Amino acid sequence: MRRIFAAFIALALLGAPAARAVQPDEIMADPAKEARARELSRELRCMVCQNQSIDDSEAPLARDLRLLVRERIAAGDSNSQVLDFLVARYGEFVLLKPRFERQTLLLWLLAPVLLGGGGLALWLQIRRRSRTGADVPMPPLTSDEKARLAALMSDDARSS
Repeated sequence: MRRIFAAFIALALLGAPAARAVQPDEIMADPAKEARARELSRELRCMVCQNQSIDDSEAPLARDLRLLVRERIAAGDSNSQVLDFLVARYGEFVLLKPRFERQTLLLWLLAPVLLGGGGLALWLQIRRRSRTGADVPMPPLTSDEKARLAALMSDDARSS
């Protein structure tokens, strides 16, 4: 019973930071607009934390950005207009998932190109090894080699 209670407390504490990030005074009265604001907040990077969304971050700058998002939504901006405004102000870095554009082409294509190149290199290496016969088993030991191996092993047995 204590283990279950401890697990429940641990889960509650792990979920607490995300629940505390958006303060009650930030929440919009209209639930639909608040849902849009939360959705947009999950797409935006906290400039202080850099690996968290502003929805999860408790940094003062993240709070300012959350308020700015809600302000733009209250003014009647669409989601894309809010994102465009923030990108114009802070640059593409503010987006957790950058857009697929000319400036971010390398970012999006580098991983698949490297993965494909590695796969191609591996395939070529395997193909070359099979052509050269590198997978052919070694010939059996000659009688001289067997005698030498037995002598070496008997020396090891004596020294241990």
